[in-house]
Amino acid sequence: MRRVRILIKPKEGLLDPQGRAVEEMLKDNGFEVRHVKVGKLVEMEVGEGEDVKKLVEKFIINPLIEDYEIEEL
Repeated sequence: MRRVRILIKPKEGLLDPQGRAVEEMLKDNGFEVRHVKVGKLVEMEVGEGEDVKKLVEKFIINPLIEDYEIEEL
């Protein structure tokens, strides 16, 4: 088995209401921030021969609105 981490975030240019809310809250509290995005993190163990990209694209993300990165752990 191997461990992978999948970072999922909204596609560039799409509205991110959660990111915007976090950005506004931080600004209201005196922090200087820009371009805040809120995403998801999935970690799992998969078999050595599993096609993680296929698994992610078919079952975990919505490819119309989300981008992702796969990291081997």
